[in-house]
Amino acid sequence: MGADREGGARRTSARAVAYVACGAVLLTGCASMPDNGDLRGVESTPRQDTQVRVFAMPPREDAPPSEIVQGFLEALTSDDPHYATAKQYLTAQAAKTWRPELSTMVLADGPATEAGPAGGREDGDNVSFTLTGTKVALVDAEQSYAPAEGAYSRQVYLTRDEKNGQWRIDGLPPGVVMGQSDFQRNYMSVNKYYFASNSAVGAASQPAAVADPVYVRRRVDPMTYIVRSLLNGPTAWLGPVVRSSFPTGTALEKGAGSLTPDDQNKLTVPLNGKATRVGLAKCNEMAAQLLFTLQSLTPAVDEIEVQADGAQLCVLDEDGAAAVAARGSAERPEYLYFIDGEHRLVRIPGGSRSSNAEPVPGELGEGAQALRSVAVSRDEDTAAGVAIDGKELYVGSLVSGGSLGEPVVRSTGRTEDDRLTAPSWDARGDLWVADRNPEKPRLLMLQEGKGEPVEVEVPGLDGRIKSVRVAADGVRIALVVENDGKQSLLVGRIERAAKDETGEKDGEQPGVSVFELRPAAPALEEVTTMSWAGDGRLVVVGREEGGVQQMQYVQVDGSTPEGPAPDALTGVKAIAAAEDDRLPLVAYSEDGIVRLPDGTQWQTVVKDGSAPVYPG
Repeated sequence: MGADREGGARRTSARAVAYVACGAVLLTGCASMPDNGDLRGVESTPRQDTQVRVFAMPPREDAPPSEIVQGFLEALTSDDPHYATAKQYLTAQAAKTWRPELSTMVLADGPATEAGPAGGREDGDNVSFTLTGTKVALVDAEQSYAPAEGAYSRQVYLTRDEKNGQWRIDGLPPGVVMGQSDFQRNYMSVNKYYFASNSAVGAASQPAAVADPVYVRRRVDPMTYIVRSLLNGPTAWLGPVVRSSFPTGTALEKGAGSLTPDDQNKLTVPLNGKATRVGLAKCNEMAAQLLFTLQSLTPAVDEIEVQADGAQLCVLDEDGAAAVAARGSAERPEYLYFIDGEHRLVRIPGGSRSSNAEPVPGELGEGAQALRSVAVSRDEDTAAGVAIDGKELYVGSLVSGGSLGEPVVRSTGRTEDDRLTAPSWDARGDLWVADRNPEKPRLLMLQEGKGEPVEVEVPGLDGRIKSVRVAADGVRIALVVENDGKQSLLVGRIERAAKDETGEKDGEQPGVSVFELRPAAPALEEVTTMSWAGDGRLVVVGREEGGVQQMQYVQVDGSTPEGPAPDALTGVKAIAAAEDDRLPLVAYSEDGIVRLPDGTQWQTVVKDGSAPVYPG
């Protein structure tokens, strides 16, 4: 067969397209479907209504190799739970060894196909095709998403069956490959929840819930799948810093079937015998993990009943889950903070429309030290401020008469841009800041905002840290890193070594490191500012190569969440978001301090102000 180069859009048979188009009315009947027709170009399968299930057609009798390849690629984008139709395009042996669950390669425009030689096979009953495209992401066997780049090229081999003369695929890459629009239609991001191993939140010292994002097939029993995934444990990236309350080996009871909430929005989760001996407190933690996870998937679950070997272990609703563990900060922020025209720390009520800012209690609000950036602890009792020249970091209590004392960190950078970043607090009460001094760049952490700074190791860091934001859970950190003129947003995992592991003496602080930095906004080459905007996403301001400044939400795994981006705003220099999505997004722009209440446009708070922050 001669070379047959396909374009960037996927080609598929008229018959297959007609079948997919009928997917919405399969139960009520379809018009007769054509069973022949020439190959023609179509765009990657358009988005379907989320309630419509799409099924592919099996191979047509005497279909040529090109149609077999395209039919197989189309079948990969269907809602067939076990890819049974896709396997009909394979030889019996290939169907046994192919592992679609191993990975999903996402390409920008779907795989293009190019016919080629038989790959070293001599007779005319063997042909090959090359699948090509531009990589966007790879979803691994744990369903963990990772941005990817570069060219994709893989071989598909076909052979003619000796008995019936039908062409079938007998050699193919592992996993699944599809275009970005098909991926967005077929998959959805869901946060599994585990507990930070070494973090507690608030005065009650609750365990901190940590979001672990994975992608599940949207219409293939996602509720049951995400529960099984939760029980299997965290993804490899997050695993070193979180724990699960489910005993090792816990799984759904054999024969449990699909999980469905009842008409009271209560979901019963039947577990195997591994969970029979857990106590009530441990069971409540298990139920909290389930409830947080399932509410990330759907609002249709607001109560969990956990069973083991058919016996009830515990029942937990939303209020109970909130008492068991904290998602984000322990409490809703009371105030929004920023620096006024006199370089003082001021505040306004977080959820109000007031523009009347008042200085905070203590010396940071009295102007004793002119400030350029600030951070307020999540309990709103303490604040940290960087001096206007960027040289010193001060920490002071937010009480009347509170003194500022000596700076806790000093930088010797030659210019303001080579000195201290804005600081950031985690929910443990630890304070983070980076020194941008090119001669001695450092990432520093101060336990409870005081004492000797701990220099944080960042293996693999390629560039200089320009901005720091720590997640409330204390185990993830977002960094803007500059390298060769490009400013990238990276998310890393915070690991705190126990004293007995480091050989440190009593009274010394344990070592802290940030591991496995990964891109969170790969399309942006110049990140201006960013902020955590929930427990699994960030809001980021930046621009693509050759583009204009834009504001967007990104997931911690580098994917783009569903839903609209914030309204455009020009000249943004700083951005602030709260984990509580009821509080408005706030920015420092050419118009001063502005906020974006839900469902409205940007509104000016004050003209003369800068560096807005919510606690954190």
